[in-house]
Amino acid sequence: QVQLVESGGGLVQAGGSLRLSCAASGSIFSINTMGWHRQAPGKRRELVAAITRGGSTNYAGSVKGRFTISRDNAKNTVYLQMNSLSPEDTAVYYCNADMRPPYSDTYFPYWGQGTQVTVSS
Repeated sequence: QVQLVESGGGLVQAGGSLRLSCAASGSIFSINTMGWHRQAPGKRRELVAAITRGGSTNYAGSVKGRFTISRDNAKNTVYLQMNSLSPEDTAVYYCNADMRPPYSDTYFPYWGQGTQVTVSS
């Protein structure tokens, strides 16, 4: 059973920081791109940041310069360091990863269960 488990969400004041972690576990042969999305109440889920296995990154314009995505391939873990948080960053944050199981040559998308981030003004 392949799964992604997030941690690190919570309540923080505006201007504060949080670090999210997401660990992949189970029968995994390889992980390609990993990333973070978020969904605020009444809004669509949007990409926050993504990182390839080789370390190339992509960020939403609204978080550039404030958020940093990184990963530890040996631990199958992706991180999201969030600084200078604002109430507009309040959302459920979801981890996702394109993972290949041992019995397939195809990468499949997997999602975590989500972690709540709330930024108070």
